[in-house]
Amino acid sequence: MSQSIAANPDRLLPADPGTRSIARSLLERVRDLPIISPHGHVDAAVIEHNTPFPDPAALLVSPDHYVTRLIHASGVPMGKLLSGGANPSESREIWRTFVQAWPLFEGTASGYWLRTQFDSVFKLGADLGEMPADASYDAIAAKLVEPDFRPRQLFKDFNIEVLATTDDPLDSLASHKAIAEDPSFNGRVLPTFRPDAYLNIAHPAWSTNVERLVDSAGDGATGYTGYLKALENRRRYFVDHGAVSADHGVLTPATLKLDRSDAERIFELARAGKATAEDRNTFEAHMMYQMARMSVEDGLVMTIHPGSFRNHHQPTFDAFGADTGHDIPFATNYTEAIRPLLQDFGTVKDFHLVLFTLDETVFSRELAPLAGFYPSVYLGAPWWFLDAPDAMLRFRSAVTETTGFSRSSGFIDDTRAFCSIPARHDASRRIEASFLARLVAEHRVSEDRAHEIIVDVVDSSPRRVFKL
Repeated sequence: MSQSIAANPDRLLPADPGTRSIARSLLERVRDLPIISPHGHVDAAVIEHNTPFPDPAALLVSPDHYVTRLIHASGVPMGKLLSGGANPSESREIWRTFVQAWPLFEGTASGYWLRTQFDSVFKLGADLGEMPADASYDAIAAKLVEPDFRPRQLFKDFNIEVLATTDDPLDSLASHKAIAEDPSFNGRVLPTFRPDAYLNIAHPAWSTNVERLVDSAGDGATGYTGYLKALENRRRYFVDHGAVSADHGVLTPATLKLDRSDAERIFELARAGKATAEDRNTFEAHMMYQMARMSVEDGLVMTIHPGSFRNHHQPTFDAFGADTGHDIPFATNYTEAIRPLLQDFGTVKDFHLVLFTLDETVFSRELAPLAGFYPSVYLGAPWWFLDAPDAMLRFRSAVTETTGFSRSSGFIDDTRAFCSIPARHDASRRIEASFLARLVAEHRVSEDRAHEIIVDVVDSSPRRVFKL
């Protein structure tokens, strides 16, 4: 068996020898910097309790919609991919299906991240496609039961300094508190306020969620007044437990400042189940404006993740639920949509607004010009379908000539897959080194300055933008 290409030290670096040499030097400058992960979806309880990882299929296949969606597209029923962990024989069969489908991942970001994990984290020593499926399953399974292969030790081994989770507004944050008070744990695990299910009146649990929210945190107030008070109180609770940001996964980045009477009217219509689709869009846009107002007041960084048509295939959603690979991006408008918010808060001191997109056509047309004027606006890193090597290079090419490097957020891994975190951050650092190396080779940036910039992009930017 040949060594995996994931072991090649020049992976993702430029093909031109001269430019590659510059990129190697830049990469070396940041290779060992700690990982700052200000937005992700790892469960804090897993780290608190140092929970062992499940079997290979349940860890690396079934929960990863990047993986299951492509295998499903080849004709494999989703039901044969999403039940890992039920019993050992079923998990092994899912793994065999995955290994058989491994050639489908050539050239994909998923394939790159997985290859890197197999080489650097699981130490397979060969490419997955060159090993019998049962052999790779057994090798990874053996790794998973090692005493040192637990989340806390890996947190240290991966050189993670800060890891942010994504949390329901009514979460007790008990795990975050326990971790913060544990003298044996040196990293930071920070909660993130994620209120989507309390802002979107089309959410099936919105009314129930709002009732629970107001009852528990409304300070005795009712109606729309109690609703706003409860959101403000829970945000402060998150701040008191270490949160630095509030994240918003919305359909569009629309914002709107309603008169209080109009907001109260729609709120009550929604509580009565009489709100229209137009009401839904209007109210969510208004609440995004309110979230910005609250961020100005409490200091939480506001991040917006729009542009995904969630659960595009209804039969798959009905059978298997959300986050199973059928969320599809669509065109997004930022310039007009975000303007009401920016009119009032775009130049407010210490308000930080990080804008993400799944529509890369807006990088140079809208997002870079917005970040190039408004002090509050920062460019979110390429996200989801765009957090791939070529797409990350396109992002840098699209925005840098307008905004330079100082207006970007730093890399955001946005992952549920704990073992993929170092692979994703390493890929980002290699891409930043490659882009800067080209500018140096073209005599557009000095090599000394490039060394300063890459440290800022990798380390200083996320600290600065997310107030770390």
